[in-house]
Formats: sequence, structure tokens, C-alpha cells
Amino acid sequence: MVGDFGAEGPHMVDRHVGRRVCEKRIALGFNQTELGRALGVTFQQVQKYEKGANRISASKLWDIARFFRVDIGYFFEGLVAAPQPGMAELQAQPFEHDFPATRQTIEIGRLAPRLSSRQQKLVLDLMRELTAQGEDDGAD
Repeated sequence: MVGDFGAEGPHMVDRHVGRRVCEKRIALGFNQTELGRALGVTFQQVQKYEKGANRISASKLWDIARFFRVDIGYFFEGLVAAPQPGMAELQAQPFEHDFPATRQTIEIGRLAPRLSSRQQKLVLDLMRELTAQGEDDGAD
């Protein structure tokens, strides 16, 4: 079943759910082949699920949740609906999907809450400086 591709690509919900699958898979130490084997699909299919290119059926999402031992709602956490006409504007920012989920980004996210507010600010300042340096280096 192919995902809903419009001018912007896969539907935001399919991308969000796929990203949550990817993050949980990496956090638990599974590769795409292992998850695919457990679900009865190829690793290529897992890749398509994780990118949101192919929608995950309800039954397959149920299987993934059981394999990861999480509630099915886990995959929808952080998803913010777009404001509809006549509805009050939502306060929360939409979930950012444009950065790659790697073991390192997941570990950074997991460790950050253990730091004090001051330490978090220092780490954030360092990361901003490093990314700015990388942009400057790439411009030469």
C-alpha cells in the first residue's frame, strides 16, 4: 500500500509514525533486517515504512508495537494536528521530521534530560557553535 504522496511527499502522519518506528528500533538495538524478519517483510519494506513512503497498516503497526513491547499510541506521541478553520490555534510546535534519526541523535535526546538546565544550555551552545562552524567550513 503506497503512502499518500502530494506535492510535499508522504503524509505527515505516515512520516511521523515511520520516524517513531525507526527511533524505537534503533533505541532497542535492532536493525531493519531483524525487524523485517519479525514482521514477515523485507528490510526494504521496513525502510519504506520508516520514511513514510509506504503506510503501515493497522495490523502491521499492531505487530510492531507488540514486537517493541510498547503501546500502539507510542507511535503517535508528539504528533500535532494542523489547525483547522474555526479552531483555536494550537500552542505546540509540530514535530520536526527533517533531521536523521541515528544512534547518536537518539542517545543525545535520551541523555539530555539527565543534565541540569545550565549543562543543557552549555551543550546546546556547543552544538550551535559546531553546526555554525560546519556551515562556515562548507561555504569555502
